Amino acid sequence: MNGSMLLLAALVTVVYGNWVRSELDLPAPLGYLVGLGFVVCLLGSVLLHELGHALTARRYQIGVRGITLELLGGWTEMDRDAPTPRIDALVSLAGPAVSLLLGGIATAVSMALPDRTLSGQVAFQLAASNLLVAVFNVLPGLPLDGGRALRAGLWALIKDRNRATEVAAWSGRGIAFLCVVIVIWLYRLELVTLFGLAFVLLVVFTLWQGAGQSIRLARMTRRFPLVDLAALARPLLTVPAGTPLGEAQRRRSEDLRPNVVLGVTDSAGNLTALVDPVAAERVPVDRRPWVAVDSVSRSRDAVPALPLGLSGEQVVRALQARPAGQYVVTAGEEVVGVLRVGDVANVLEPRRPRKPAR
Repeated sequence: MNGSMLLLAALVTVVYGNWVRSELDLPAPLGYLVGLGFVVCLLGSVLLHELGHALTARRYQIGVRGITLELLGGWTEMDRDAPTPRIDALVSLAGPAVSLLLGGIATAVSMALPDRTLSGQVAFQLAASNLLVAVFNVLPGLPLDGGRALRAGLWALIKDRNRATEVAAWSGRGIAFLCVVIVIWLYRLELVTLFGLAFVLLVVFTLWQGAGQSIRLARMTRRFPLVDLAALARPLLTVPAGTPLGEAQRRRSEDLRPNVVLGVTDSAGNLTALVDPVAAERVPVDRRPWVAVDSVSRSRDAVPALPLGLSGEQVVRALQARPAGQYVVTAGEEVVGVLRVGDVANVLEPRRPRKPAR
């Protein structure tokens, strides 16, 4: 749970606790305890919403890596995308369906309980929050569930998932802008409090950021086929263990191949380590003839391996599964090059400024 989450939870606890105290004439400790209980109930509602996504995904053999909860919502991390538009729509709408069901149950309970009672107020607030979550989440814009359903419909229509994602994400940004206009208008009419204005703006900011991430991801995914492991792998120049760093760098400077990576071999010629360029640059120039290259190297066993022949998407998925700065590229048992993660990023996001490669 991060700091902003704790701050928001404390804010809701205090605001709702004070409201309950004034409505039901409760002592301060009990009011704040009720406020904290309401926060716990909200988190439980969000968990059930996300479980709707997760269980539906698993029904269609889509693995679930984890569920992250926040007071304003949550997300379910899956190990792959839905294989068809129909499954994408079903997984997307499962969460709002759960929230709608919870809202309906809480509404029935609140109607059955007496007015101006603690249990009745909590049931009413749970009903309102779940119904609000259900309605808000079906709005047709990413990253909302309704945006994912819109993407599924566009995907089925135009047969291009990435293009459908971009359209649904821009729809999400349009919804965010519209929400800002509406809530400011309501605030000027004194129909929304300053707290309500701040809360909605926080939600809208999250929505805007999520839509932007969806646009960026769609553009990156479209470029997956351009990730050619054989072309991106940097050539490897090896030197024996114990070689002075200055001598190893001299040999690299004389190599005509671009972006050569230094490696260290044992007496049998087997690659045992890769030179860390950052650590090497930290060694003073006058010390490099006396510092062994091994001391600024990283063990070969600590560097993940990628076999030649992976598709662009498989390379990206492998990098996501095991993040690292660099990877050895292998053909069978032989190391044929080194892949730097920054080189892949340059292919996926060519317009982003990058630091010069070392």
